[in-house]
Amino acid sequence: MAQSTASPSMIPQRTRRTRFVCISDTHSCTVKLPKGDVLIHCGDLTNQGSFGELSKQVAWLEKADFECKLVIAGNHDLALDPDFFEQYGSYFHNNTPQDPTACRELLTKSKSLTYLQHEGRTIKLTSPSGPGTTFDVFGSPYVPDCGMWAFQYERTDTAAEKIWQDIPLDTDILVTHTPAHTHRDENRYRVAGGCEILRQAMWRVRPRIALCGHVHDGRGVERVRWDLSNKFVRYKELASAYEWEDPGIGNEKNSLVDLTPKGGKPLDNDGSKVSPPTVEVCLTDGSGMAKAPTDTTAEAAQPGIGTRGLSGNPASARSDGVALAGRLGRKETCVVNCALQASNYPHSGPRRLHKPIVIDIELPVWGEDSWGFGHSGPSGRDCVH
Repeated sequence: MAQSTASPSMIPQRTRRTRFVCISDTHSCTVKLPKGDVLIHCGDLTNQGSFGELSKQVAWLEKADFECKLVIAGNHDLALDPDFFEQYGSYFHNNTPQDPTACRELLTKSKSLTYLQHEGRTIKLTSPSGPGTTFDVFGSPYVPDCGMWAFQYERTDTAAEKIWQDIPLDTDILVTHTPAHTHRDENRYRVAGGCEILRQAMWRVRPRIALCGHVHDGRGVERVRWDLSNKFVRYKELASAYEWEDPGIGNEKNSLVDLTPKGGKPLDNDGSKVSPPTVEVCLTDGSGMAKAPTDTTAEAAQPGIGTRGLSGNPASARSDGVALAGRLGRKETCVVNCALQASNYPHSGPRRLHKPIVIDIELPVWGEDSWGFGHSGPSGRDCVH
C-alpha cells in the first residue's frame, strides 16, 4: 500500500471523546465519583490543611479509578504553602505542629496523582482501553487576597499580572482555584469575587476548558465567546445565550456538560498551537516524565504599548499579534466552577454537597494515528476534523 505523502497540516486531525470528572472544594469530604478518563481536583481538599486531613483526601483520590488524576491546592490547604505556613502555621491546628514538607510529599511523591504547583504539563493518555488523547494543562492554587489563608496575592493589577502571565498560550485545560472575574464567581451576596487579570489572561490564552472553585455559590457552567475582531475594546467578549441546566439534579444522572458534536453544541475551539511543548510531558503509562525541548521563541515578540488585549488582524501593529496569530480557531472557552460544598467554611449544620461535574470533549489523538490514518481507536470515540 502506498504511503500518504500529504503533510499533517493538510490532513484532518483525528480526535476522540475524552471524559473529565471535575471537583473542587471537597473540604475533607469524600463522594462517589462518576467514571471517566481524567479526574481534576481544583483545590481546597481540606479545611485547614493538616497532615491528617490531607492524608485522607490523598488516599481517597489515589484509590479513584482514572487514567490521569490532576490536583492543585487551594487557600484552605495551609500546609501546602510553605511561605504562608512558616509565618502563620502556628495559629492553626490547635497549635499542634505540622510538618509542611511531609504534607507536600503526600502529593509530590504520589505514584498516581499529578500535583500542579503553578505549572503546566503536556498530558498523553496511553492506556490501551483509553482515548489515547493529549492535552496541555496548567494548574495554579493562587487566589486574590481573602483573609488569613494560603496561596494569596494582593488585589492589585501588578500582583495579579505577575501570577497569571505565566499561563502558556498553548494551554488547553486551565485549572485555577479562583474563578475569573464575572465568570462563576458570584457569591450569595451578589459580589463577584473573581480576578479580572485572570479573565484578561484567559482572553489571550482562550483555553478549551477553564476549571475553578473557591466561590461555592458560583458552581455551574458558562460558555464564553471571545471577540477576536474588535480593534478598540481590549479583552472583549461576545454575548452568549448559553444556559446550562444541570441534568443531574434530583436523579441518578451525571451533572454532564457535553461539548462534543454528538451533544449538538460542540465547543468552538480547535486548540490551535503555535509552538512546540515548553513544559514537562507526562505519560500515563507509568514511564515517567521527560523534559520537552524548550522553545525560546514562543513569545519573543511582545505586544506593543497599548495593544495588549486588542483583536483584529494578527499582522497589524495595532493588535495583540502574539495572542492572535495562528490561534484564531480558539473562539470559545467552557468555564466550569465545580465546587462540591454548597455551604461555606466553617460548614455549620448538615453538609450539602453538589455532584461532580462531568465534561465530554473531543481532544486530539497523539501518536501514529493522530492524522486521519493508522490504527483506529476505541469504538464510538473517533472523530475526524
